[in-house]
Amino acid sequence: MIPKQSQIELPLLQVLARFPGGEAKPSDVYPLLEKRFPNLTKEDLVEQLESGSSKWTNRVQWVRQSLITKGEMSSPRRGVWAITDQGRARLAANNSGAGTEPANPLNLMALQDEYLTQFKDNLLERLIALTPEQFEHFAKKLLEAYGFLNMKVTTVSHDGGIDGHGLLKVGLATMNVAFQCKRWQTSVPRPEVDKFRGAIQGEFEQGLFFTTSEFTEGAKGASVKRGAVPIILLDGESIVGLMIEKQFGVRRKPLELYFDEVDRLFVDRD
Repeated sequence: MIPKQSQIELPLLQVLARFPGGEAKPSDVYPLLEKRFPNLTKEDLVEQLESGSSKWTNRVQWVRQSLITKGEMSSPRRGVWAITDQGRARLAANNSGAGTEPANPLNLMALQDEYLTQFKDNLLERLIALTPEQFEHFAKKLLEAYGFLNMKVTTVSHDGGIDGHGLLKVGLATMNVAFQCKRWQTSVPRPEVDKFRGAIQGEFEQGLFFTTSEFTEGAKGASVKRGAVPIILLDGESIVGLMIEKQFGVRRKPLELYFDEVDRLFVDRD
């Protein structure tokens, strides 16, 4: 099984840190990174996305981009990946135990980012563990938290059918909306979106499609179709993001960090 993005971050930084100067070509990184995951099979490595590109390399590329955004990786020149000082600090924070000196706030911030990524993965695993009926009621309550009205879960559901419906008030207008839930671990293809649209066409003005997995590129392209009911696609990552945004099934506690800025008191002396 291909590991999640959060599971790849630290191994990728660790692999880069082994190279002289913390820099390497991707072609040198991939073989070492693959060895970090004993459960990564040959079938996983040749699995392709709908676009024809490798699912494994695509995921690693997303991890790389995420680490660049966090400041833990960089691209000093074309075709070269590098670990930054901040990336090394994250590795050091991960490897070190509790010391007598207070932790560097920058390290704590990196750890907080790592924790949030892992928390999102754990939250998604909780959703995957729900029964189909529980997932349908979860979707209903999430929509209610976002202001949808009169939401109801249908008593009988068929493939391509409707799992629930209700109303969405937009300004002075009110729209009839329907939703469908797929508690899958494989990607949802375009035919599923087309079937759902066919089930709601003519009766509803908006559709919402929930899945704990992902949507294929074809499914994403079919979500908006001229002259047809628009379908909002909510994959596992999006659902977790909505939960955190609305604190739905999630409780947030702020983390206070303090930075020593005493030296700034003496920059300007009058």
